[in-house]
Amino acid sequence: MTGTELARRDTRPRWLSGQSTGLRLARHTLTLVALAVVLVPFADLAVVTRDPWGELAQMARGLAWPAWGTVESPLEALGLTVAVALWGTLGGLLLGFPLALLFARSRLVRAGCAFVRAIHELFWALLFLQVFGLSAATALMALAIPYAGIFAKVFAEILEQIPGAPRDALPPGVSRLSRFVYAELPLAWTRLAAYTRYRFECALRASVLLGFVGLPTLGFQLETAFREGRYHEAGALLWLFYLLIASLPWWGHRRLIPLLAIGGLFLLAPWPEVSGSLLWRFVSQDIWPPALLTRDWGGLIDWLARVPDLAPAIGNTLLLGLLGSVGALLVALALWPLACRHFGNPATRLAGRGLLLFLRSTPELMLAFLFLLLLGPSLLPAWLALSLHNGALIAFLVARHADAITPGMPDASGVGRFAYELLPRVYPGMLALLYYRAEVILRETAILGMLGVATLGYYIDANFEYLLFDVAFFLLMVTALLNIAVDALSRRLRPREAAVIDDPCQR
Repeated sequence: MTGTELARRDTRPRWLSGQSTGLRLARHTLTLVALAVVLVPFADLAVVTRDPWGELAQMARGLAWPAWGTVESPLEALGLTVAVALWGTLGGLLLGFPLALLFARSRLVRAGCAFVRAIHELFWALLFLQVFGLSAATALMALAIPYAGIFAKVFAEILEQIPGAPRDALPPGVSRLSRFVYAELPLAWTRLAAYTRYRFECALRASVLLGFVGLPTLGFQLETAFREGRYHEAGALLWLFYLLIASLPWWGHRRLIPLLAIGGLFLLAPWPEVSGSLLWRFVSQDIWPPALLTRDWGGLIDWLARVPDLAPAIGNTLLLGLLGSVGALLVALALWPLACRHFGNPATRLAGRGLLLFLRSTPELMLAFLFLLLLGPSLLPAWLALSLHNGALIAFLVARHADAITPGMPDASGVGRFAYELLPRVYPGMLALLYYRAEVILRETAILGMLGVATLGYYIDANFEYLLFDVAFFLLMVTALLNIAVDALSRRLRPREAAVIDDPCQR
């Protein structure tokens, strides 16, 4: 590009640049919505229960009048949930930290991290259940493996964003570790610590969800109570879950972490006795097609022919991911003003922030499970769960970003302030957050198959149940490749002009 061309580019009017950006974002949005509208007739969104409103009323009564005395060993379930989350996070941190130092220089490290983080924690749990059984080792490995890939990616991105002058001031030939310790760590410490605290909060929610595959965390009792219709007991367990998340700043203080870690070791015991030969057989034989191990290519083709038809499952996974993304965008557009200081009054903003806290703190799998009890098995419960959880998360971040904006027209009405001043300024960031969340939404879409939704997760769960480990592992790899492809596409579509909104949840 010549100097004249650069000058023309740099002197282009700002209003013209903003107009072109706005038109491009509008096209992105309209394309997503139009695609969802065209494809929604192909989605199974039927309500197949007789009295969903009556069931919802019973759940509401259970949440309003929880039966605290019927909860069996609540402190033990809470303690195990915290212990699994804490040690799973520490395991992921220890594995991911050295990978972060190599992340930018090694394509192999980047590919490996992308693969392990593309598989959901519950799928890792299903895999390790076959080796370690219903034990704490299964839960810890299910969290530590994907979290290692996440920590490596996020820490590497944080280190890339720090100023380069301290690194350049070091003598030539200094090792990578020395550069990190003396030039990067002091500047990045605050952000690294903040993200680690956030990842621990994510691990708490994931630890609860591990109860859905039989591990004795809080989620096991919660799933059992809801499935058996004991809604007052389920209400008490839900309140325990929300109190656990809400009180994290107090009991999760950094000075208490060593005590929690030591105490958690006693709750995680006893550790399973695993035969090394059986473990090696599982890793080297059971999860691979026999024809592949013997290099029988004709037999491998026959094995692939016996794999269930994946086209409908892949189609439902991608369709649900698209519908969940569009639904999350619409929910975010509707909810972020409820928590923004520029609208309403203190009472309405408090209610709006409470609603967003409830929706973003409840994992998609748990929301989908509740909607499944209400509406029956279809894509509709999964769509609602994905839309509400991710939309509330985006709305929370957008409202926080909007709070920092000083309106230029203080006398404008609420509708005018929303439509002409705040929305144009926060919408690029909102759309960027949606594309950041695309990979996460697709990961959650796959695991919702464990509830009977006809996505890839349904077949993965079924093949693990029938001990067809080779087919289940093949489907896991298909799921991981889909996630990697969607993440690459979302990165290409993400608005580069968007204002930066801090979203640790996108990783």
